[in-house]
Amino acid sequence: MTHPDGIEYGSSILGYPRIGARRELKFALEGYWHGSVSRDELLSTGRELADSVWSELAATGLEQVPGNTFSFYDHVLDTAVLFGAIPPRFADLVDELEPIDLYFAMARGKPKHPPLELIKYFNTNYFYRQPEIAPDGAFALNAEGLLDEHRRAKAEGIELRPVVLGPVSFLLLSKAAPGSPDDFSPLDRLDDLLPEYARLFDRLAKQGCKCVQLDEPCFTSDRTSIDLDALRRAYNVLSEVPTAARPRILVTGPYGDLGEALPILASTAIEAIGVDLISEPMTASELAAVPGLKRKRLYAGVIDGRNIWKAAKGGKLDFLLEIKSHIPDLVVSTSCSLMHVPVDVLIEPDLPGEVADRLSFAKQKVAEVVALAKAITHGAPEHWYTRPATVQFKLKHDVRQRVANIRPDQRQRMPYEQRKPLQDKALGLPPVPTTTLGSFPQTDEVRLARYYYGQGRLTWEEYAQRLRDEIKRVIELQEDIGLDVLVHGEAERNDMVQYFAELMEGYAATHQGWVQVYGSRFVRPPIIYGDIKRKHPMTVEWIGYAQSLTDKPVKGLLTGPVTMLARSFVRQDQPLYETAEQIALAVRDEIADLEKAGIKIIQVDEPSIRELLPLRERGRQGYLDWAVNAFRLAVGGAKPETQIHTHLGYSSIARVVEAFEAMDADVVSIVATRRIEWVFTQLAKGTALSHGVGPGVYESRSALIPDIDEIDERIQRATRAIAPERLWVNPDGGLKTRHYWQLEPSLRNMVAAARRERRRVESGDDD
Repeated sequence: MTHPDGIEYGSSILGYPRIGARRELKFALEGYWHGSVSRDELLSTGRELADSVWSELAATGLEQVPGNTFSFYDHVLDTAVLFGAIPPRFADLVDELEPIDLYFAMARGKPKHPPLELIKYFNTNYFYRQPEIAPDGAFALNAEGLLDEHRRAKAEGIELRPVVLGPVSFLLLSKAAPGSPDDFSPLDRLDDLLPEYARLFDRLAKQGCKCVQLDEPCFTSDRTSIDLDALRRAYNVLSEVPTAARPRILVTGPYGDLGEALPILASTAIEAIGVDLISEPMTASELAAVPGLKRKRLYAGVIDGRNIWKAAKGGKLDFLLEIKSHIPDLVVSTSCSLMHVPVDVLIEPDLPGEVADRLSFAKQKVAEVVALAKAITHGAPEHWYTRPATVQFKLKHDVRQRVANIRPDQRQRMPYEQRKPLQDKALGLPPVPTTTLGSFPQTDEVRLARYYYGQGRLTWEEYAQRLRDEIKRVIELQEDIGLDVLVHGEAERNDMVQYFAELMEGYAATHQGWVQVYGSRFVRPPIIYGDIKRKHPMTVEWIGYAQSLTDKPVKGLLTGPVTMLARSFVRQDQPLYETAEQIALAVRDEIADLEKAGIKIIQVDEPSIRELLPLRERGRQGYLDWAVNAFRLAVGGAKPETQIHTHLGYSSIARVVEAFEAMDADVVSIVATRRIEWVFTQLAKGTALSHGVGPGVYESRSALIPDIDEIDERIQRATRAIAPERLWVNPDGGLKTRHYWQLEPSLRNMVAAARRERRRVESGDDD
């Protein structure tokens, strides 16, 4: 399709992985943080990664290439820096640190400067650092990096479309800076922020930039009338400037349905709108019925940016042609940025052939976009219509029969009031017991042993002995620190999901299928392609060995069915809840084997119960019902005297809190250190979280070491909302990413603070 300005349009994507095909970003970041990579080397690596992406994308034939998609840590934090939104509590570091070091201080913290809060990014597996917006203080455009990239690309003959988080979503994703008035909302600063976006547009226009992309993902969830009015106002203001003095404006709504926001955007003078037609598809006639949309350029997000299966291109083409009959100015695009999928399937040599032939990673998805755009004009080959619309693999009769035979009583345990005394007697724990949530730091020695074993340079017994040595060291350290309930440290695990996936049928694992979680934290989501079945016990050898080393209880540590599902690339040929039931049965079998090995406490982690929640109210209750049912099926076979723990993410949504309660775990640990007030509020209500609770007394992802008084103050606040006999003291997450020099003093301070509370309880001084 040729636009009136003479430039070819037709294919684009909304973003691309920024990590490098082999995690070059990770190694550069961690080298810089640890001192082995210089600042200049880090900046040079970042520039090379950014330039290589847009050069590669242009070479594919993609007609519009997104720019400004690279980030050293997080694109939301980048937006804060771009517009000078430095939180007041970091102001004293502005003149003290180089810009990149100030950026990392906000992301990772420094002494007396806790990092910005780490928050889930919608219903993806990505986390962002939450900006803090004060009621006063000027925004100030800081766009030299963005402008320089555009100039570099232009010099190579490539026209970039810079990608920036939209102004309304940026403010909605932010929180009020500490000390702000109670009635202040970051959205109150919209009118102060918009002129800086206009200045950015002006500078881009002067460089000859033709289009800018503003992402507004917040509007794919339910929004208030105030939010929607802010969206209307923002794009009326930004689009009122004549097009000769600004780039064309593309506004996108990734991760879901734009809903009420779509006609609002269509009513403004922006030139283009991007819609996600994967998460919650609209029909061509529904799109055509949106007032004003026919006059816009529509970026049709028909290629899935969040899953890894090849598109059924014949069906996609028919759909696009139907849309084009209503909305002629059409661009084939992805549903969201491709940052949520691995880079290239062609560097995966060991995937089963039946799986590999069906996969499409970021590079392959770009090719799908380009092919579809060409087919709109030139037609499609016949084989596009012969491939099945969804990927189907062989089914396992025994697994399906077992799921079909599930009985309601298999999801029920003895009532909590009856099983708690049995657990207290079996465990003999002191008041306010201390524990951790599972993982300990993965040392270089452990990683090297895993690598050598994978290369065949260590035998299984040699590898297993190194793991046993590490487990023994971790148990001895915890006993010395004085923790009451120990963990084996998870030395054998590469990741909380991937480890289990590799031990179950129906999963496939990659070598280089890395996806960024935040900063330098990457994971390789496994691929669910068939029916799930546990091959053999997965954790008993290691946890049983740890228990043999101590008289204190050692927790069994498992990943729950919903999290296994949410942090994998999932099959498309059956509903999610059916796959969750299959995984739940595998977890149930593992619990039974742990009990046989003498394990009395078993933690089934489910942080994704909250993470997988649908963005809009519709569908939430149905999802929560099956998610809770899957958890209860997994733990429903546990003996009454076995104490079941779970580890959940923060939620301020009442319905989600009710779901936490319905899971009927004996102890719930919450990732909520930075929002711990929410936990105290829920506990004080007395209507939720009525069993044991571990509110998370210090932030496990922070490099900062909490002092005893800080932890003690949090414990005392917790005991004002909950009886001490229900309170557990623990960090708010695993400790895998920490160093031992951080972990040891943090845990010793945590134990010391808990013992203070224990003395108050035993002396009767506790309020």
